Amino acid sequence: MVAPMDKDASETLVHTQGGGLPRLLEIMRRLRDPATGCPWDIEQTYASIAPYTIEEAYEVADAIQRDAPEELKDELGDLLLQVVYYAQMGAEDRLFDFHSIADGIAEKMLRRHPHVFGSESRDKSAEQQTVDWEKIKAAERENKAAKGTLDGVALGLPALTRALKLQKRAARVGFDWPETINVLDKIIEESQEIVEARDTLGPEALEEEIGDLLFVMANLARHLHVDPEAALRAANAKFTRRFENIEARLSALGKTPADSNLAEMDALWESVKADEKQP
Repeated sequence: MVAPMDKDASETLVHTQGGGLPRLLEIMRRLRDPATGCPWDIEQTYASIAPYTIEEAYEVADAIQRDAPEELKDELGDLLLQVVYYAQMGAEDRLFDFHSIADGIAEKMLRRHPHVFGSESRDKSAEQQTVDWEKIKAAERENKAAKGTLDGVALGLPALTRALKLQKRAARVGFDWPETINVLDKIIEESQEIVEARDTLGPEALEEEIGDLLFVMANLARHLHVDPEAALRAANAKFTRRFENIEARLSALGKTPADSNLAEMDALWESVKADEKQP
């Protein structure tokens, strides 16, 4: 653990433009100082900060999807701040600090890239490297307490992402449909079960059946080499874009969606889709 610097050195560093990571680390240390720090920052815990971390990661992905490099730089800074926050709390608890976090990931990169930093041949495809990466990760899990195939898949992941990871883990030990058509057949089966649950069962059973269908849809995406989380984000963006266009066209007529009806909005939706397909 790094010892705190004296007051004058700290004051100089936190006000030094271009101070980089040391400056940010010192700012966070000062924010968490029990005597002189920010009351809100002092009260935070690993658990209370976790939702912000997830939010910041999504904002990074959003800036990338919108091809907004200046926003991406800012969002990456916000995400880095989350790591610095955890590192400071870890240092206070004498568990870890930023330097040990960085050393840990550096060692992991060395282990997982023996074709770059070790004696293995670099003459392999990206696909083969992905296979080798998973084998190395599996070996690392064998050396930890996680022994089950599905151990270590984080509970806090977005549901679609976690479904994908669970399915990939199961597939590595042979628990997988051999062909995509088998997944499509299962989607039909699960859809039929939803209809039955809607007509004959209660809300809990209906929720379970919808969950089953979503899980199989994630499996279909995996079989087709599509990231379901990215696909759904893109679908959300497309829906937002098209609906906002509907609102704009209604506004030009002096109307709002509340003044319209489904038939009119559906016709406008089809018009927007046709316009998007124009070269």
